[in-house]
Amino acid sequence: MTLADSLPTETRANWAPNRLSPAALVLAAALLIAGVAMILFWMGREPICKCGDIKLWQGTVMSSENSQHIADWYTFSHIIHGFLFYGLFWLIRRLTGLPISFGLALLLSILLEGAWEIAENTDAVINHYRSATISLDYYGDSVLNSVSDILAMVLGFFFARLAPVWLTVTSALAMELIVGWLIRDNLTLNVIMLLWPMDWIKAWQGGA
Repeated sequence: MTLADSLPTETRANWAPNRLSPAALVLAAALLIAGVAMILFWMGREPICKCGDIKLWQGTVMSSENSQHIADWYTFSHIIHGFLFYGLFWLIRRLTGLPISFGLALLLSILLEGAWEIAENTDAVINHYRSATISLDYYGDSVLNSVSDILAMVLGFFFARLAPVWLTVTSALAMELIVGWLIRDNLTLNVIMLLWPMDWIKAWQGGA
């Protein structure tokens, strides 16, 4: 059973992606993502990696090329963002009865993810990451990487819509545990080190 399946029949009809046509939904999503990309470019973010290459996967965390290509270990965190956003809007609708269609929830999720990508690439947050975490070579994401992160969130959002709840939860836990084991970092640790930096975590991560 998915989260959507647990809603009453008449509520599921509103939650289904039928408030916006597929074409309108895709167009609106593309415009939002393009808007985020333009803002990041205006902020001075590099369009692609300064190295001049475009890689599908960048697996070395301790590298100036991390967060510069299409996908890396932190892509899994953005997929989990999609799980969380889907659950958040489902819960809001369930508790409040607000007429939030699936399409509107997706667009709002893209807006939230885009806002985070913009905030994450401000000088204040970049400097905080460099001082409080092991990301000494981090100078912000490329525009390509930020757009890819938003698309990863969208992938997670659709996965949560289609998959049973147990599979979504299990997938999130598996990604957190596996990525945490492999690179000593994941979404949970990233949030902790952003909000409440701990020296012992930084020292442990530095031994990766």
